[in-house]
Amino acid sequence: MKKLFIFISFIFLLYSKSIFADALDVAIENSDRTPENMQRDQYRNPKATLNYFGIKPNMSVIELWPSRGWYSEILNPFLDSEGDFVGAGFDPNYASWTPKAIKRNAKIRANSKTLSGMKMTILSLNSEPLAEKESVDMVLTFRNLHNWLKAEILMDVFNKSYAVLKPGGIFGVVEHRALANTSVENMKKSGYVTEELAIEYAKKAGFIFIAKSEINANPKDGTIHPKGVWTLPPTLRMGEEDKDKYIAIGESDRMTLKFMKPK
Repeated sequence: MKKLFIFISFIFLLYSKSIFADALDVAIENSDRTPENMQRDQYRNPKATLNYFGIKPNMSVIELWPSRGWYSEILNPFLDSEGDFVGAGFDPNYASWTPKAIKRNAKIRANSKTLSGMKMTILSLNSEPLAEKESVDMVLTFRNLHNWLKAEILMDVFNKSYAVLKPGGIFGVVEHRALANTSVENMKKSGYVTEELAIEYAKKAGFIFIAKSEINANPKDGTIHPKGVWTLPPTLRMGEEDKDKYIAIGESDRMTLKFMKPK
């Protein structure tokens, strides 16, 4: 009887994983995604990344600073039926360029077929929480740590993320990866952040460091560029100068870090 129970449980686990994987495939391969976004899947590896974080379609998920909605175009339809998805956008008081970015990003998201009805909140710089305390299964952020480090609010963002997660909830981070021992000053200038700093801040917030993955690594990226990470695609801030060289490198080398709020 015990062996039968174990066998049935194993089959159910495989079946569940198959369902989740199929739902994620549907969201990623959705023809309503912006074509330009889909072309960048090769650099951003959304299926492997989201599976690594352990996302499921019945979760409540917050994406911090979704910007133009690259990941939101996948997360919103994936979580639409059973789960709950919220984008935590820019605080208008974050910086002088923020109001312009908010307007631009809102327009881009409004033109996305997969982001209609997407819920947005504000990642405020004051004491306001992102959501109700311990109400969220997962918080995700993609390529944002350098912004918060430069503005000296990185610890605040990590603390806010910790507060809204349920015990056992996952905090998933993807960020441009600086070379070890890079100074904070150079991180702020270049847009690359060290793994050590990201892990240090997360632990200070109370998170347990689960593991890291090389899913989004790019060994071609030496990380030292004239205009920092923005030298590379998709920004290509150097214009036509050495453009082919930077396109050949591709998007930045990135760390993929998984943290958990203690149960």
